[in-house]
Amino acid sequence: MGSTQFGNFHDFCRDSTLPICNLLSDKHSQSGPWDNSDNCQLRGISLSDGKRLGNLGSILLCAIAILTSLYLLYRSERKRAAVGRREMQVFLLGYIIISICEIFSVGEFPLNSTVRIAFTAIHIGFIIATTWILMLNAIVGYQLLDDGTPLSLALVVGSAAILLVGTGYIALDTGLHWTGYWDSSYDLPKNRHIALYVLYQLAPLVFLVAYFVLEAILVIKILGERRPMLYLASAAILFAAGQVLNYVVSKYICGGTSGKIDGALFETLFTLLAVVMNWVFWSSITEDDWPSVPPNQFP
Repeated sequence: MGSTQFGNFHDFCRDSTLPICNLLSDKHSQSGPWDNSDNCQLRGISLSDGKRLGNLGSILLCAIAILTSLYLLYRSERKRAAVGRREMQVFLLGYIIISICEIFSVGEFPLNSTVRIAFTAIHIGFIIATTWILMLNAIVGYQLLDDGTPLSLALVVGSAAILLVGTGYIALDTGLHWTGYWDSSYDLPKNRHIALYVLYQLAPLVFLVAYFVLEAILVIKILGERRPMLYLASAAILFAAGQVLNYVVSKYICGGTSGKIDGALFETLFTLLAVVMNWVFWSSITEDDWPSVPPNQFP
């Protein structure tokens, strides 16, 4: 893979705002060896002692995301007969933790580097754990196990915890140089980190695609409905739009606004809207007027 871009983060960190860049920068911030006169950098807000607060828009949107998720948790609690209610609440809790960590990892608070590395590791770990939980939410809809039971929740939380701990350890070891095993990820010009590339970039994408396919089969083939697919498709489009704005368009947004904002703000906004639409989708397929699914009718 030496001649491919697989596993490389240098260009991503140059053009986008990503939590993983905090681990690969010698400053342990969004600034690093990828900075040059050709790429735009967020200026943020000036503070005392020459410090700056960056990505204020993302910070405010994360706060809104936390409040919105708490409201959805409350609404979920009221749907006592809904299939996968507890599992959906676990997903929302994961998203709340992601939003909290994003405030301190992408938000560019003037933090101690070790503290920022810790928030970044938790952030990355919860991204893969929460997308895994979302995929399991789709499987729960097939009612292979009784939803909301201790066994179901233990399988969901336990498997997600394994991914969280494993990914979090790799991220911490990378940023804090505990063993030195991942120190090659600091080498220029590529900043290559195969493990985190797979865990942070690829695995969540696989989980999200699997979730969409499983839910589409459930709605179209099992429930025989079309309307909920509008909500699910909207969630997918919103999420994809946020990723494109952060990975592809961010440098143009930053340049066009003279460093005031970049694609990270829109990624946070569109991800929030995608989570809301996904909750609306889940709510729509757990309404009392859906026909009950006879046993042994799953593909």
